[in-house]
Amino acid sequence: MTDKEIILQAWDNRDLLKERQTIDAINDTIALLNRGEIRVCEKQDGEWVINEWVKKAIVLYFPISKTKKMNAGDLEFADKIPTKKDYLEWGVRAVPTAVARYGAYIAKGVILMPSYVNIGAYVDSGTMVDTWATVGSCAQIGKNVHLAGGVGIGGVLEPIGAKPVIIEDDCFIGSRCIVVEGARICEGAVLGANTVITASTKIIDVSGEEEVIYKGYVPKNSVVIPGSITKKFPAGEYNVNCALIIGKRKESTDKKTSLNDALRDIEI
Repeated sequence: MTDKEIILQAWDNRDLLKERQTIDAINDTIALLNRGEIRVCEKQDGEWVINEWVKKAIVLYFPISKTKKMNAGDLEFADKIPTKKDYLEWGVRAVPTAVARYGAYIAKGVILMPSYVNIGAYVDSGTMVDTWATVGSCAQIGKNVHLAGGVGIGGVLEPIGAKPVIIEDDCFIGSRCIVVEGARICEGAVLGANTVITASTKIIDVSGEEEVIYKGYVPKNSVVIPGSITKKFPAGEYNVNCALIIGKRKESTDKKTSLNDALRDIEI
């Protein structure tokens, strides 16, 4: 049987977690994830597709792993999953105290400032994960992305069928932004500081004569800032958060432009 078949059987019958072939299949799968040879979610024919069996392998990795004492100098920890190592060999610059868990893929050319990347995440080449930014479990981060200081990219392991957060190539995610609940930020988009994107956030394109509303994803090359809209509740009317698309990133703008440059292009 293939590792995939073994893992799917063990998912339905946890007694199989005691068997050597099941343990080996799970460990082999996590090792492939760690090397970027498989992914939790990948683009196929223009659509993002979840490899559910890989997510199941991650969930099953916890019960077959024992909690161990870990040390970093005088600091002591206890966890089931080791941290990534050998950053020089990977071609990754990891600034103290950057932490990535084993089973996350960090591509050559990535810069990790003091930050955290969880198991199952995929961070592609040329990306910077800036200070205090977090990349949650299974999140997919594209090439040449900048996750600015304090950005929170949500993680998801269960439900198994749920899509992870996806940040496509060449995006700029401004300081203290939050992107969670499987939201997708399409190629080249810019999120201004403190923008919050969830599965239910109204993302309103206000750049034309009439508004266009999106939910769950930000279209390609959009420039987005935080906003608010009025919503009626039994107790009265209150402002709730939304996100405003105020324009498109110009083709003439360098893909690694700063947020300020992108906003200046559309006179914000």
